Amino acid sequence: MKTKTTALAFVCATALMTGWAHAQEAIRIGVLTDLSGMNADLSGKGSVTAAQMAVEDFGKPLMGRKIEVIFADHQNKPDVGSAIVRQWIDRDKVKAVVDVPTSSVALSVQEVTRNADVAFLASTAGSSDLTGKACSPSTAQWTYDTYALANGTGRALTQSGSKSWYFLTADYTFGHALERDTGAAVTAAGGKVAGSSKHPRESSDFSSFLLQAQGSGADVVALANSSGDTTNAIKQANEFGLQQSGQKLAGLLLFLSDIHALGLESAKDLILTTGFYWDMDDETRAWSKRYAERMSGTMPTMVHAGVYSAVMNYLKAAEASGKLEGTAVMEQMRKMNISDFFGRNAYLREDGRMVHDMYLVQVKKPSESNGPWDYYRILRTIPGKEAFRPLEQSECPLVKKPG
Repeated sequence: MKTKTTALAFVCATALMTGWAHAQEAIRIGVLTDLSGMNADLSGKGSVTAAQMAVEDFGKPLMGRKIEVIFADHQNKPDVGSAIVRQWIDRDKVKAVVDVPTSSVALSVQEVTRNADVAFLASTAGSSDLTGKACSPSTAQWTYDTYALANGTGRALTQSGSKSWYFLTADYTFGHALERDTGAAVTAAGGKVAGSSKHPRESSDFSSFLLQAQGSGADVVALANSSGDTTNAIKQANEFGLQQSGQKLAGLLLFLSDIHALGLESAKDLILTTGFYWDMDDETRAWSKRYAERMSGTMPTMVHAGVYSAVMNYLKAAEASGKLEGTAVMEQMRKMNISDFFGRNAYLREDGRMVHDMYLVQVKKPSESNGPWDYYRILRTIPGKEAFRPLEQSECPLVKKPG
């Protein structure tokens, strides 16, 4: 009898210790980003900072467990990114993966998180395929996508009379999706695509592509690329006198950090679409000031604001559902009111698209700016239902079709 009692006590003590250890194990959020490449300024360290701010502002443990933010550099390589996430899930028990610039990396990571039922909060990856044909029940694409960029800038310029478009396109997943979606928006608005040139990522010489664009006689030369490629193309387009010759230059994906790097003299009058601007109102200014204090005075891009909003709403949804599985958290988030300094008139759809207002903006002339980071003039608020692809047009197999 004594032996049985001792054995039972041991089993109970072991169970209690196991439960205690589980309760004490941190809930980890992994920020997978670009810390050293062409996307480092627009995401990078700033995305890590934004995620950490969200956890701090959440202000409490989740399900009795500490919340930790870890991060890694995916080097803009799909195999590196997916390997990091597998290790995070298997070894570090990461429950949510955040940010992930570069669409090809994000699509690879999404397959890993889908199979593990881990939440994927995409803030920087822009391909609309993430919530289209490649959609996942554990993914939320938070900040923007190629459809919204195309629908904002492409439609606006076409409707204003710029009917003929020529594309300089980065030759990878994101660039192809951006050209495809913008071309469709231009055509739907009564314009036409005059042609396109594909260039490798991280190009330094755009002269041959710009000559082809000039030779096309198109009204608009559209840059279906991002970060360093976009800024290099804009600088060289200015050297070629492209805009002085009567053609308009459209940066289809430009971030505040890109405008800062270019300077207003080079970027003035560019029209672009964004999901956030730090100087919109008191609420955006208050959060951005806190962010800038941690980032040596650098103001946040829409990606950084999106990371904060995504992490905060993930934590609220996990707390409300009492679950950490990605699909369960997303189901809860679809029932919630999403409203913060970033997400205006916002909600999460069944395809994983977080719908929110977007903004058509124009870059100020140097004489119009009141100082550093005062770069945008908001031309129009684009309601979320207008900005993002209608659900009935979605290729996502999770979307229930009528009939």
